This record gives sequence, structure tokens and C-alpha cells, in this order.
Amino acid sequence: MADPTQDSRPGEEEEDEEEVDDSSYKTIKDAVLFAIDVSHTMLQRPPPSDDKKADRDSPTSAALKCAYQLMQQRIISNPNDMMGILLFGTEKTGLKNGDDSFPNCYLLSDLDVPSAQDVKQLRDLVENEDDAAEILKPSDEPVSITTVLFCAIQIFTTNAPNFSSRRLFLVTDNDYPVKVKQDKDTAITRARDLYDLGCTIDLFPISRPEHGFDRSKFYDDLVYPSSPSDPDAPVSMASTTKVSKSGDGITLLQSLLSSINSKATPRRALFSLPFEIGPDLRIGVKGFILIKRQTHVKQCYVWVGGEKVQIVSSTTSHLADDTARVVEKTELRKAYKFGGETITFTPEEFMQIRQCFGEPVIRIIGLKPISSLPIWANVGKATFIYPSESDYIGSTRVFSALQQKLIKSKKMGVAWFIARKNAAPVIAAIIPGVEKYDENGEQTMPPGLWLVPLPFADDIRQAPEQAGDVKTTEKLTDIMRKVIEQLQLPKGVYDPSKYPDPDLQWFYRILQAMALEEEVPEKADDKTIPKYKQIDKRAGEYLEEFGQAFDEELRSQLKLKTKAIALSKKRGAPASSATSESKPSKRIKSEEPANESAGMRDEEMAALNDRGNLSKQPVAALKDYLKAKGQNASGKKIELIEKVQQYLEKKGF
Repeated sequence: MADPTQDSRPGEEEEDEEEVDDSSYKTIKDAVLFAIDVSHTMLQRPPPSDDKKADRDSPTSAALKCAYQLMQQRIISNPNDMMGILLFGTEKTGLKNGDDSFPNCYLLSDLDVPSAQDVKQLRDLVENEDDAAEILKPSDEPVSITTVLFCAIQIFTTNAPNFSSRRLFLVTDNDYPVKVKQDKDTAITRARDLYDLGCTIDLFPISRPEHGFDRSKFYDDLVYPSSPSDPDAPVSMASTTKVSKSGDGITLLQSLLSSINSKATPRRALFSLPFEIGPDLRIGVKGFILIKRQTHVKQCYVWVGGEKVQIVSSTTSHLADDTARVVEKTELRKAYKFGGETITFTPEEFMQIRQCFGEPVIRIIGLKPISSLPIWANVGKATFIYPSESDYIGSTRVFSALQQKLIKSKKMGVAWFIARKNAAPVIAAIIPGVEKYDENGEQTMPPGLWLVPLPFADDIRQAPEQAGDVKTTEKLTDIMRKVIEQLQLPKGVYDPSKYPDPDLQWFYRILQAMALEEEVPEKADDKTIPKYKQIDKRAGEYLEEFGQAFDEELRSQLKLKTKAIALSKKRGAPASSATSESKPSKRIKSEEPANESAGMRDEEMAALNDRGNLSKQPVAALKDYLKAKGQNASGKKIELIEKVQQYLEKKGF
């Protein structure tokens, strides 16, 4: 099973009003070092092509552009992450501190939190070919990969010694970067040293038209997956990963950026809880929010009165209304109003109330068919859970067996779920999720289990019936089906990654322009604007036909309703409430209720049933209606209502 923290996009849980135990959250900061090969073959541009999608940049230039775009993204999405760029195979030698002990290795950008100046420098290098040619001048002799790995170890241990996630992105087209077997053994030893430090090597191989990259020659022994027992470790690139090839219609930059983005997403576990499958059978799981609405970064206040701009540290104080005295925290009490009285609680009493349901846990209390879960029961955000070996060894095997069994049996679990301390208990459905791939073989959804909160009785509300609603007909449905067919997306799938939030993009574009001293754009790039010309070309004719048919059906149904209202007023029947939204006036008891009920039409009685007002009718009216229809009219009121409903069902209402 693949790690969901890599190929998916887990977000952070929104903070609610209740207190949150921060110990259950774990934010992982990344330290990413780009190691880009600068050799004669890596600097060669692809042959000219008339194809608009063909590559125009050399592999080295494309990798630098990729690093530039990634640096821009991470400044906003991961402001605490580190990023550096190491060029190897260059004629220049040297690190930022003047160290020249690693020949043919040039540290273009030191491993640190990127600043606006770093982004500017990299942008100028990408856009200015003259400056790039001076720095990217290749050496006559290829550099040993052992030297590159040793240099990476030195950079990681110096700049990011305490980071929990450190990764080396290796971009090269040399599938055998050593001369003798002894050098290969030394390189493998250096790679193991990196893994022992908690660093992962991600290889981005570049194939040339005349020579395909063969991982089995060298890198299969150098790059290997991380330990599956570490749920937060990134999954290394599989040997079957699609390789970017220059000039094959797949842009090298897009391929590299897409692959790197899948490994550079922020990872944050929502909770880490015991998962109780049965009595005395527990495993460990972590919860993730895979799909979440992204918002603007949190703003902060700065003080500009000094020599240097500083972020303001804010404090909150409570003041008494009468004396304006500062109220200490120990003097505060939480209170609720009940029956006009103010009921106060001490912090200890309030904590006891909140924690009376027990410790945080996910406990299976039953199994049911998945088909028994109605679509309206999904009223909250679903949480994705994945096994964790940190507390219970063997959790992955048990979790996988449970997931596969639920899929095979088409069952779902019903669980008692408390996410964290002070959280309210929830009854949740545990639905198995299968692994999904796109057309390129990339994982789009990891396998695991989903926790879907089920509604309590208080969460369900009956939707009010709107006056003037038009019921659809087969003719209207057939026309609208043609409209939907003409407006289908490619392959019938909506891909949210192709439609970025225009508000967020505009906001970040303004920030970027101000920080990098660029021109502020005049108009936002909004990809959500409908393509009106295509819509009119494909479905305009059917939409006009639907509009005409809808107007005809609306007039027909309104005419029938008006006729029914007039008839009910003429007879004085109480069923007028079925055709009017206003509250009916008080009905005077008639001397001949049997005649009134007997004259009620099936449509009027069906309207009462649809509105839930059948139980409000008197017993005599129900009996008279059943007698008029030739049905058995004996029994209690609840039995009479059932007989009326059964009769209406037979009639097709």
C-alpha cells in the first residue's frame, strides 16, 4: 500500500471553537536540495520541431526553471521549508562558505528558507542566458557521484540537522556515473549514510533520443524505498515511473514539475488514534484531510517605527465593564443560559463534562452493507485514515486485511469515533477506498479507509415545500439529457487540478510581484470562466427547446393548480391547504362531514400525504374517504393512514 502523505494532498483541519490538543498534530518541515547535472549532454537543446508541445529547453535549463517555479510555490505554501540548488559537473568549484573540497560542485543557492533575493537571483539566471552560460560551463571530466553525495551530506548536516524530512532531488542523464566498480561501492556507502541521516534520494532520470536511461545499471542499487514502518517517510520513485524524454511531446519542464510537486506537498496528520477492531484488538492509524478548501495565508501586523521592520507579538487581556480592571484568567468562568438562569462551570467541571465519553478512539461497533448508506447521510467532511506502526507493530497488515475484506464483502463498518480530547463523539461509517490511477499510471487516490460522519436525529431537517414548484416530465428530462450530453467534460471527469482558485492565484500573484519588484498584472487569469461560445455551439439549440417546453409545462401545471384551488373552495373542503402555501383559516365543523370527505379527490389526498399533513386529518374524514373509495374503513387512526397511503400507492401517487 502506498503512503497517502505523498501522492495525495492532505490539508489541515480547520480550527473550531473547542480547545484543541496540539500534541496530536505533527507538522513536517522539508529540506529539499536540488542536485542538477551540468554536462555537455545535459546542456544540449533538443532538435527544432514544429510541434507546439515539443521541448525547447535543455534538460539543465528545464531543471533550473522547475526549481525556480517550485521555490516560488514553497515560499507561499511552505514558508518554513528549506531549499537549495547544487550544480555538479561544472567547471566552477565552491560552496557558499568558500569550501572548495568538493571539485566540480557549485552551490548555486545554499540550503535555507528561500528569500525574495534568492528567487530574484534564480530568476535572473533562468532568463539571462549569458549569466547562465558562465555559471553552467561544464567541466572536461565528469564528476564522481560519490563526491556529489558526500557534498549533500555536508550540506544537510550543516544547514538542516534537526529536520524530520530531508530529500535530495537528483537530476541527471548519466546512468553509470562511476568509472570502476570500487567507485560504485563507495557511492552506495555514501547513499546509505544519507539514508541513515533520514534523507531520501529521489531520482529524476533524463533520457536522450539516442540513449535511454537504464536504472538497472547503477541507480537501482543506490535509490531504494524508505522503510514502510515509517508512515511519514516519502515514497521513493518506482522503477516504472514515466521517464521524461526530450522531444516526445511531453514537455520536460512539466513532467519534472509534476513529479516533484507530488513529492513536495505539505504533510500533516490530523490525529493519531488507536483503531479498535474488536475486543482486545487494536491497531494504530493516522487521519488526514485529503481534500480541503485552501484559503489565504494568515496575515500579521508589523511594526515599522524602528530601524528594522518587526512582526508584532499580540496579547489579549480581559477588562471588567465597571472598573476597567484587568481580569485574570483564574477569575473567569464559562457559563450557559438555561431557563433564564446563568449556569457557571469551573474549568475542572467543564473538562469533566467534555471528557465524559472516554478517551479518543475509533471503535467498530458493527458492520452493514454499503448499499444501506443513503447519499444524504454524508453531512460532514470525510477523513482518510491510514495505518501507523508507531504505537502498534503489525498495524499495516491488519489494516490492509480489513480494507480488502470490506471491499470483497461490499460492507462498511459503523464506528464510535472521538477525534481528540474535548471533541464530541460521532457515529461514523468506515468505507473502504480502492487505489486509483490516472491514464499515465500515476496514483491519484491511495488505498485506505474513509471515516464518514453520520448524522444524528437533530441534524436532519425536512426541506420545506416551495410554492410554485414544477414537477418534471419525461419530455423535459429527455431534452435536458441531451443538454448534459453535449456539455460533458473530456472523458467525463472533472479534474480540479486544471482549475486553480482565481482569487488565490490573484492574491499570490500580487504578493509575488511586490516581493520580487515585478510589474503588477492588470487582470487575473481565471480559468473558471465558462466558454460561452462553445456552450452555445454545442447545446444552444437544445437549451432553447428546453426553455420552450418548460414554459408550456409551467403554464399547464399552474392552470391545474388554479383549477384545483377553485374546486376545493367551491366544495369547502379542508384540502385547500394542499394547494396553498399560506396557513389555512379555521375550519367550521360541518354537519355532513361524510359528504365533504367523500368528495375529496385522490390528487388532493395525495398532496396532503406529500406534505405530511395526513395525520392532521380527523378520523371521520379518513374513514369517509376510504368508504367512498370502496376500502375497509375499520381500525385505529394509524391503521387508517396506512390504508390511505397503500391505496394512493396503488393509484400511482
